[in-house]
Amino acid sequence: MTKPKIAVIIGSVRPTRHGDKPANWIAKLAKESGLFDVEVVDLKDYPLPLFDAPASDFWMPTPNEVAAKWQAKLNEFDGYIVVTAEYNRSVPGALKNAIDWAYKPFMKKAVAYVSYGSVGGARAVEHLRNIFVELQAVSVRHGIHIGGSDFGAVYMGQKTWDEVLAGQVGYTKDLFDNLAWWANATRTAREADQVAAKAA
Repeated sequence: MTKPKIAVIIGSVRPTRHGDKPANWIAKLAKESGLFDVEVVDLKDYPLPLFDAPASDFWMPTPNEVAAKWQAKLNEFDGYIVVTAEYNRSVPGALKNAIDWAYKPFMKKAVAYVSYGSVGGARAVEHLRNIFVELQAVSVRHGIHIGGSDFGAVYMGQKTWDEVLAGQVGYTKDLFDNLAWWANATRTAREADQVAAKAA
């Protein structure tokens, strides 16, 4: 069996964002784990308008060219690691908007989370877990939460991202093991569904 292909999604688009640092870090470690093929996917490369389609792609083809490219990219993957900040106790608007543009690509796939913020981005991740339930995706239990004391120190120039992330390496094994299990399980189930649909 081939390795599942995983997208590491950078969930913030602000020019002052920090998300690319933990995203590139988790992507490197995911590759080194040997469990996945990994690609970093940056929302900045998909300048999506605010979701304004008559319906989601679950019900109709998307009318927006950029959104169609975004959906096509997501369709390449068996699972995702979403890297998110916490904005006002929730999900960055650009990330929520991108998810709203792409229901079908996430269906019956595994999702893990790396987050950062005042309480480790935990409130953003809890919202994402609820969102992805509606998209029929499977959120894995384990995640990486970079708390306010560390992120604040980075923000204030008292620590570097390298220093902060070094302390998180030990938590990645459970995340990778669980993401690999669910990504493989859901891929097998999707393939079985495809076979059954063709035989029907």
